[in-house]
Amino acid sequence: MPQRQLFLNIDSCGVSLFYFIAALAVALFLLGIVSRIYLWVKSAKGKKIIWNSEGFSNFLVNGLLGRRLFKGDFSAGIMHFLLLWGFAGLFAATTLVAIDDYLFSFLKGNVYIVFSAFADAAGLMLIAGVLMAVIRRYLQRVPRLERRTEDFLAVFWLLLVGISGFAVEGSRLAVQNASWEKWSFAGQFFSMFFTHSGNSAGLYQFLWWSHALLSLLFIAYIPYSKLFHILAAPASLYLEKQPGIISGAEDVSEERSPFSLREIIGFDSCTRCGRCVDVCPSAGAGERFAPRDFIAWARREFSLNMDMPSLLSKIHGNFINRDPGDSSLTEENIWNCTTCMACLEVCPVFLHTPDAVRDARKRVIEEGTKVPSFLSQALKNVFKYNNPWEATKKKRAKWCDDLDVPDLSAAEGPADLCYFVGCTTSMETRAQGLARSFVQILRNADISFGTLGKKEPCCGDIARRAGEAGLFEMKKEDCISLFSDLEIKDVVTSSPHCFHTFANEYFSCQMPGSAEDQFSFRVRHYTQVLHELLEKGFIKFPSKLPLKVTYHDPCYLGRYNRIFDAPREVIQAIPGVTLVEMFHNRENSLCCGGGGDRMWQEDMEGEVKMSEKRIREAADTGAEVVITTCPLCLIMLEDACKTAGFENELRVMDLNELLVRAMDIKAVSGDESMAEKEIFAAGG
Repeated sequence: MPQRQLFLNIDSCGVSLFYFIAALAVALFLLGIVSRIYLWVKSAKGKKIIWNSEGFSNFLVNGLLGRRLFKGDFSAGIMHFLLLWGFAGLFAATTLVAIDDYLFSFLKGNVYIVFSAFADAAGLMLIAGVLMAVIRRYLQRVPRLERRTEDFLAVFWLLLVGISGFAVEGSRLAVQNASWEKWSFAGQFFSMFFTHSGNSAGLYQFLWWSHALLSLLFIAYIPYSKLFHILAAPASLYLEKQPGIISGAEDVSEERSPFSLREIIGFDSCTRCGRCVDVCPSAGAGERFAPRDFIAWARREFSLNMDMPSLLSKIHGNFINRDPGDSSLTEENIWNCTTCMACLEVCPVFLHTPDAVRDARKRVIEEGTKVPSFLSQALKNVFKYNNPWEATKKKRAKWCDDLDVPDLSAAEGPADLCYFVGCTTSMETRAQGLARSFVQILRNADISFGTLGKKEPCCGDIARRAGEAGLFEMKKEDCISLFSDLEIKDVVTSSPHCFHTFANEYFSCQMPGSAEDQFSFRVRHYTQVLHELLEKGFIKFPSKLPLKVTYHDPCYLGRYNRIFDAPREVIQAIPGVTLVEMFHNRENSLCCGGGGDRMWQEDMEGEVKMSEKRIREAADTGAEVVITTCPLCLIMLEDACKTAGFENELRVMDLNELLVRAMDIKAVSGDESMAEKEIFAAGG
């Protein structure tokens, strides 16, 4: 009857030795697992993980099926699919063999035949996946893939395990020569190499021990290498949708680690695949920052600052964190991150590096050292003067002195809409054109609105990105208190940063039962309001505007809040305007370099400016005007237009400025620049 003997030609001493080595391997495996899980538990800080159907669905779709792995690199998706299901199939086969031997026998007859075919198919999948990995990393030499010692060891060790397994099977078939073994199609192929061997039994024993030792040592090696990803990735995928874990560590740990449970598990699930490096604007500009190196640095710093038993500490120091990635990355480099979230857009395990960067900055802020001097001054300005730009409160409403805009804080009458202008839009000269144009559009549409005038506070975005939790809480309370006192329920913002902070971080970062918990308000970005006005027929265009434009997606409007269509539909509604897309657009847009508080930092030492890379891509479209919908992007791209030498070929405008011209609204004195007049004159 078709069946398999577990320890064929292995005597009792050999079996005992096998179990002894297996016990050691399992002990080492469990010790490594415990050392990892210990830090997970410490980072949980009492938070509980509950059942979440969205998280489980995310695990199924992006874990077991690998949907995100196929995005942008189909061959990588195929490779991972083969590796995952080949490894899982062999693990399942080994488990079934153990059950058959130790609990009850069932692998016999037709069941065994099906089992043999299944195990061979799984083994071939694994080997095919490993070979693809070898080809991609060492023959094709895909640029984002590293070629470190650990990478070589992991891939070739797994290849040896797979090939030696088939060699054992082939030599066993040569010894047994059973008729039913044709169903072990791969093993039968390997058996041809052993059929004419004079000592098949002895060769089988040698191969059996070789495969056993390779496999057991490989199991022991998993927790101490990036292969721990096998266990950490499912947890990371599940926690992506876990309430209470996703937002990062808001409390200050007594153990000097700012990272949350989700971030720590994410660090352990990172395999340094390099997708994040490919899209990181800082790495692309040649600066000394890359997400995967930050992750290695953060994991090392976290374990060093945690109070753990001596043995576990030595394991982390000597094995788990032995390779810190780019050893030149320091605390100073964490300020290079623009928090654009491009890395999260492509990360297969949803590692929220921008959140982890912010939490790392929190520790630097608390220590009071290594904070960029300009940013430090900007934070002081926010604390004292309610804006990061100037040491004064008086200029907050100066942008609209000649516009007679209602001041809701001065009780100039009720309004349906509160226009939250924001620090940059109200204080920076170039960005003020955005606000002035938006006011003209609202007036033309006969919308009842007002601003908060000189009393408008800072939303706290700059403090939030810097990890200055105390200052952020202060600004949040200032805003909510003022909105509550004035009974403001509907807010529109100039900046995507203000919009994101209001919409996603005010009420997600508060304690249940707090005063803010009793108050809420509706918030929209101005592009959403413009789109609504267009749909309701309040925005009309009297004539054609022959113009070729391209649109730059701000990170905090696009990737963070998925607002891609509203601004494009407004642009495309203008008669005569042709919208051409840049190569990188929508969720794949390139960051201008102004996010993550970099607007208030010294220039980074890179090979090229991010904003210049973006403006060159805009120029390649042949567009006459670059449209954006963020005051920071407006400033960065306009400066890049000058420094990159496109000042006479390309203009940078805010969407409101384009609409004012297209709607033929009479400009307020000083609103239209000479450059804009030249563009529109040339356009007809």
